[in-house]
Amino acid sequence: MARASSTCRKIWVVLLCVMVFAQREEGGGVGMADGKSRLWPVGDSAGWSFGVLGWPNYKPFEAGDVLLFHYKPGTHNVVKVSNVQYSMCQVSGNVTVWISGNDRVTLDRGMSFFVSSMPGDCERGMKIAVTAQQ
Repeated sequence: MARASSTCRKIWVVLLCVMVFAQREEGGGVGMADGKSRLWPVGDSAGWSFGVLGWPNYKPFEAGDVLLFHYKPGTHNVVKVSNVQYSMCQVSGNVTVWISGNDRVTLDRGMSFFVSSMPGDCERGMKIAVTAQQ
């Protein structure tokens, strides 16, 4: 009986290790070729979608890291906006818009704000604010 329990514990340890590694690959900032920057799939496995607002919380972003916005082209987009535009869900003026559905955005140091400017998207929670440290 003790031997079966020991085997069971070993299996659980292996499964836990696999789960931790899989989580790291999905949403924990996947390492990039230069060994410094990390690739962050926005929204993890759900992608750039409604309700992604809290996704950046507690993630250790650094300047040079890359956000990957994955979504179906034509249904959403990614717009880098000011903090006021972010708060009001309004996009105007000189903004950068990505539309490929597989958009990669390199983070600068400080706060960056992103929304989808498709009608109703931002108001329904398709926006994030990210703070990147040095």
